[in-house]
Order: sequence, then C-alpha cells, then structure tokens
Amino acid sequence: MSFSEVVYSKLPVPLQNAAVSTFGIYWKWLRFGGNYRLYEKSYTLRDRFTTDQWTEYQSKKLKSLLEICVNYIPYYSREWSKEQKAAALNGDITALPLLEKEPLRADPYDFVRTDYRPLWKVTNYTSGSTGTPIASICTPDEIRDSLAIREVRSANWAGVSFKMGRATFSGRMVEPDPESKGPYYRFNAAERQVYFSPYHLRSDTAHFYVEALRKHKIQWMTGYAVSYYLLANFILDAGLEVPPLKAVVTTSEKLTSEMREVMEKAYHCRIYEEYSTVENVLFVSECDHGRLHVSPDAGIVEILRPDGNPCEPGEVGEVVATCLTHSYQPLIRFRLGDLAAWEDEPCPCGRSMPVIKEIVGRIEDVVVGPDGRQLVRFHGIFTHQPHVVEGQIIQESLETLRVRVVPTVAFDDSDRIELIKRVHQRLGVQVNVQVELVPSIERTEAGKFKAVISSVNDRILANKK
Repeated sequence: MSFSEVVYSKLPVPLQNAAVSTFGIYWKWLRFGGNYRLYEKSYTLRDRFTTDQWTEYQSKKLKSLLEICVNYIPYYSREWSKEQKAAALNGDITALPLLEKEPLRADPYDFVRTDYRPLWKVTNYTSGSTGTPIASICTPDEIRDSLAIREVRSANWAGVSFKMGRATFSGRMVEPDPESKGPYYRFNAAERQVYFSPYHLRSDTAHFYVEALRKHKIQWMTGYAVSYYLLANFILDAGLEVPPLKAVVTTSEKLTSEMREVMEKAYHCRIYEEYSTVENVLFVSECDHGRLHVSPDAGIVEILRPDGNPCEPGEVGEVVATCLTHSYQPLIRFRLGDLAAWEDEPCPCGRSMPVIKEIVGRIEDVVVGPDGRQLVRFHGIFTHQPHVVEGQIIQESLETLRVRVVPTVAFDDSDRIELIKRVHQRLGVQVNVQVELVPSIERTEAGKFKAVISSVNDRILANKK
C-alpha cells in the first residue's frame, strides 16, 4: 500500500470525498485537457469512413508506427530480424512475430521510444487476465486520445456522455475498511462521478448503492460487467427501485445474454458492452443495433488460428492487436490471451467498421466473502507487487483462501504479509489466507491459467440453476 493510500485510509469519509474530488480535478485535466477536443472531433469525423478510407488510414498510420519501432524502440530494434525490419518499413505487419506479455512485463521501458522524452508520462498498472502484472506507459495526449474514443464510440453511441453524472465500478479501493457499515462509495465532485466499491457487494448493502445513484442524480453507469450484474441481482432480490438511468456501459468482462437480461430488468435501461485493454491496443464498442464494432483507428485487430493464419468469419480464434494511437510504448501484434470470432454480416447501422460476433472467455470467477459479499477482479491484489511474477487465487471455502505465487528471488515475509493484508481488506480478517509459493502455475491448452478459481461461487451458481 502506497503512502497516499495509507493516509487516505485514515481519513474520515467527508475528507476522503474531498481527497477523491481533489484528485478528480487533476484527473479531469489529464483526460479532458490539452488536445482532447481535437481528438474527439477527429473520431466523430471518421465515424462513417468507408472501407477504402479505413484501409488507407490504417496503412498510413501503421507504416509510420512501424518506422518508429524499427528505429527507436529497443525491443523491436534488437529482436526483429533484418528481414522483419525490412517488412516493417514496408508496412507489412503479417511478417512480424507475435508479441507475448512476458517481455513487456519484464521490462516495460524496453518498449519505450528513445527519441522522445515527454515532460509528463503516466504509468497504468494491470494485473492482467492471467494475474501477470504489466505496466502500460503513455503520454497525457495518449490518455486524452483514449478518452475521446470512449466518448465518441462508446458513451455517445449509448446516448450518454462523460460530461453527465456517472457511476463507476473499478478496482479502486474507495472504501478501505472491509468491515465498513457504509457508505460504500466516494463522490468525485469535479466530474459528478460516484466511485462504487466492488468489494462490499452484498444483499444487505445493495440499497446503499441505489441511494448513491439517487442522491447524486447519476444518469449512467460504466465499469465492471460482473459487479453491475451482481448488484442487479441484489436489487431484484430486494425489490429495490432504481432511479432513472439512460444506459449502462459494461467493461472488463464478457457480457452474457443472461447478464444483460438481469441488468436491463433491474436498471430499466439499455445495456451496452465495451471491450478494450489497459494497454489500449484495441477498442470495441456496441452500436444501437447491438453489434460490437472494432474501431480501425484505435488499432489493427487480427483473429488467428493456432497456426497463425486468419480465422474465417464465425471461427473462434486468438485476438492479436496492434495499437495505432500509442506511439510512446507501441505494442505490435500483442497477444491479449482472449478468444473471439468475426461476424460475417454487415451491421444495419451502416458503419464500415469490422464487427466481432462474440468475445470469448473474459468472465472471471467471483470470490464470495463469509458475509455474502461477492467480488470480481480479485486478482488486483497482485497489482504493484514487484516480487510477484504470477499469481492465482483459489477459494476453497468461505473461510479459506489460497494465494498461489510464483515469486522472484526478492520475495520475502513483507510481501507475504502485504498479500494477506490485501485479502483481509477485501474479505475481512476472519478469512484464513494461505500464501503458497510455487515454481509455476498450470496453463490450459490455450496457454492460459485462471487468475481466480472459486469453488464456492461454482456451488452458488449450481444451486441457482
């Protein structure tokens, strides 16, 4: 836990709200200042590009990006062969190797430009869908670019805007006390944004979340799909009435038809799906016809067979993406570890953007607390843990949770204590936490392992059927 997090945890709730709002002022400038309006306008202008226009646009952006990679990115300059560099300079992406997550995790600065030193840069950390910590480094302009596309292609498509009051489920530890009696949110007055705690969701706390929507006149919600689904279930079970909402835009996990049905019933509004990554290598969003469009100006998306050849429409394959908007730490043919399939029919909305039929395998297991709270994205306990190579959570019962860790040589008791503390902060101190050091974590046939495995949640879901 950082010093600022320690200080925040000791503040009373009103001062925590003030701290969140103060940070919100900075965050608002970082995301919506500078050239943000220009980025927003450009995405709007390209919204109705033809297929030929998209091909020309991607070709120019890709060639410029690959020239940077060959000349100024240490990893590519070192690892690509002479023939691969020549192909890159010709804009031929298919001749380049796929990029694994491990090199990026091991040395993120190996992918940073040597010819450009921005006055300010931002590092975002993700534990990754496999529990592997990754640092994504970008400039403020790149942050603004990524928010502009979310505004134009996600929020606006759903009939809302980041200028409206919104609620967010994310991995932020907004309520540090696992035994808190509420409130289970904090308010960012700078953006009229409610930060919900995903770590206190229970049937007896759902009314606090609904009351926050009413109190702060929230117009739409965005964030973790599973958290909104869990909250929707609790709302329906308790017969709570949600104030009018314009839309819910889900992120981070796959939105199933069952989840969508439950959420629409609870929130009385349209549910939209969004698919992107912390590394911003791609952007996929849902239009008003319910189709998932890939934004070609955000990145080049490939869906590949195990032999590396492109999949046919309807055929499930591995998602590989090349970001076109981030040149400071460019990722070329980055293996996301997700599976998807292309749609073979054009979308009735008339946009010439590629359509994904289905995104496969982004639902994570839910960890259940002894008091009934249900948590998602629990592998976030590995974020900012430099001595953890990989981690996995295994919940065997309500009272017992195993944390499996592939450690570095520097891992010691302080790291073990910190992991236990993070679990207790989320589930309560009554949970028995066992930290188990292992040489490796088993992979599936697809080369992945599940970051969270909860047999408790499996039993709960089985009992509901």
